[in-house]
Order: sequence, then C-alpha cells, then structure tokens
Amino acid sequence: MPALLPRGGPPRLLAVATLVTMTGYGVYLTAGVLYFTRVVHLPAGQVGLGLTVAGAVSLSAGIPFGHLADRHGARTVYALTLVLGAVSMAGLCLAQGFWSFVVFASLGAAAQTAGPAARSPLVQEYGGDRPAEFRGYLRSVTNLGIALGALLAGWGVAADTRNAYLLLIAGSAVAYAASTAIVLFLPAVPPKPAGTGPRWVALRDRPYLVLTLLDGVMAIQYRVLTAAVPLWLVARTTAPNWTVSGVMVVNTVIVVFFQVRASRRIDTTKAGAVAFRRAGFAFFAACVAIAAMAGAPTWLALVLLLAAVIVHTVGEIWQAAGGFELSFTLAPPHAVGQYQGLFGMGLGLGVTLGPAVLIALCITWGTPGWLVVGGLFAATGLAVPAVVRWAERDRARPALV
Repeated sequence: MPALLPRGGPPRLLAVATLVTMTGYGVYLTAGVLYFTRVVHLPAGQVGLGLTVAGAVSLSAGIPFGHLADRHGARTVYALTLVLGAVSMAGLCLAQGFWSFVVFASLGAAAQTAGPAARSPLVQEYGGDRPAEFRGYLRSVTNLGIALGALLAGWGVAADTRNAYLLLIAGSAVAYAASTAIVLFLPAVPPKPAGTGPRWVALRDRPYLVLTLLDGVMAIQYRVLTAAVPLWLVARTTAPNWTVSGVMVVNTVIVVFFQVRASRRIDTTKAGAVAFRRAGFAFFAACVAIAAMAGAPTWLALVLLLAAVIVHTVGEIWQAAGGFELSFTLAPPHAVGQYQGLFGMGLGLGVTLGPAVLIALCITWGTPGWLVVGGLFAATGLAVPAVVRWAERDRARPALV
C-alpha cells in the first residue's frame, strides 16, 4: 500500500478518501443488481431499464458540479457529492418499488459522475507540477477499492439473505459518509477567479470537445472485459467458466501496480497523444486475439485469453494515462473542474453505450464484429495526435479564454 499511495499530507488523505469511497462503490457494483431483484423484488428487465436511466441522468452532472468546484471551492463541492452518494445508498435501503429505485439509483449515479469533476481542482492543487501522475495514483487506488468492495460483497452474495444485502448497501452508505468526513479534513483550495471568456468555456472549446468524443469512443473498451468477453467465453469458446473471474483479477492487478508508472512517463501533450495511439493498436491486437479464441482448443483459448487480457489492460493504462495528461494540460487553470466534467461525459457515454455496441457487433455478429471494433479503436487512437495539435494551435491564440 505505501508504494501505491502518494506522499503524505493532503495528497495521501485524498487518496484514503478515494479508497474508502470506492470500496463502498465496489460493494454496490457487486451486490446492487442482486439486491434490487432479490430484496426489492424488481424484475430483471426493470432493473436494467432503471440503471440505464440512472446512467443517462448521470452524464449531465459532471460539468455543473465541476463548475461549482471551480467557482465556490472544490473541497466543499466534492464533499457534497459524497453526501449525495451516502443519501442515495441510504435511500436504496428503503426502496419499495421501481420509481424509488430509479430516483435513488439516479442520484447515486449522478454523485459518482460529479465526484471526479468536483475533485479535479483538488487533484490539480495537490498534484503540484504533475497532476496527471497524481490522478494515476488515484486510479490505482480506485481499482483497489472496487476490488476490496467486491470481496466484501462476496460475503453477502454467499449468504443470499435480505439482511445480508441490506447490510451491504447500508455499509456502502457508511463508506460515503466516512469519505465525506475525511475530505472535510483537507485544507481548502480557494476558488479560481473566473476567466474573461464565456461562462461555459468548455462547451465552446471545439478541439477539447472532439478530444472528449474520441476518448468516449475509446472508453467503450472498458466494457470489453466486463460485458463482451464473459459472453464470448461462455457462448463461443471452450474456456472454463472460472476464467470470467480470472479476467477481472488479472486486469485489476495490472492496473493497480502499473498505472502510476505509466502516468509518470506520460508528462507532455505529445506523450499523451502517442499513448492514445498506442492504446488503439493494443485494443486492436486484443480484439484479434479474442476473436481467434472461437473454436480453438482449450489450451490455446486460455493462452489467447491471457495474452488478450494483458495487452488490453496495457492499452487501458495507456489510454487512462494519456487522458489524464491531455485533459488537465489542455484545460485552462480557471476552469479545471468544468473541463474535467466535460471530459468525464465522454467516458460516461462510452461506458453507457459500450455493452449495447459490443453485444451487437462482437457477440451477435461474431468474429468480424471483433475486427470491426478493434479497427474502430485503432482509428480513434490514430486521430488523437492530430486533434491535440489542433488544440495546441488553438491555445496559442490569445482570444481563447
């Protein structure tokens, strides 16, 4: 753990708050669907619809909360998002039907989207000259927290009782509340003075908008290992079912231990653009390997799967590190939260649409679909350097902000 956390003081305190938050979120991610179906007694179709609505609602939360953090102080606004998360989990403990489930699930999804945007000015302040590297620390801690939450949720899922599921969701609410208390011990970061340009400057920054869209397309990759690969393994390959869990274990371990190292090396906009390009090729190679598993002998399928997961995760690390560098460096200092909120919308859109896109292309269409998806990732990665050069030219003009 000491190697995974940043130096002491506010950076480490923020990392601890992130760990506690994401442990609670990991519990919810793992046990939430089962809680809704087995305790709230909602049909699976309604749960899917409600979570889709919640995801759609959350997409619009990042920019306004990021703007509030810029103008009114990031510590207070970030703590507010954690309070909303605690309220949503507590509300889900009391949910009695579809609409109460949708309301509180949407509140939780919005809090989860708004949190990173509101936290961004804190990352900028505490990260010193290398906020992207500090953001890499926080991503490693995030993955570790989700993994710990999943392990804790395993107890409740194994017990499979109403009280066990209620205890898990209530524990998630407590985790959000504890994180709020930790964040309030952080030193305040003064609000940034407003720039001379329009209020919603991020929405007028065309190169940044295009970069956000490209990152959103690349973000579909986050659903490859969690949505497409499990279905592919069960339906089209001879790999044993336990490999579904093994995929996430390998992915989590690699991200936890190597995200920070990658972020240290990507310290310029050029390096960030190159990281996106490399990520696109890595995702393409992984898609080819996954497609080749169909009909292969078990031993070969396992070799291809391990290679695909490792290569895909390396691409994921490159994309994340490149995104951290570009999203911070290309944002004006007075609007970091607003810009991070916009950039997070691309990620949220890709993660939301990812399952439908991947199932339609990769699972329904089969091998050709995997090649199309891989080609889409590669083409997106190739487009990023040109957009970054466009953004840098645009920023050289005094009238930008």
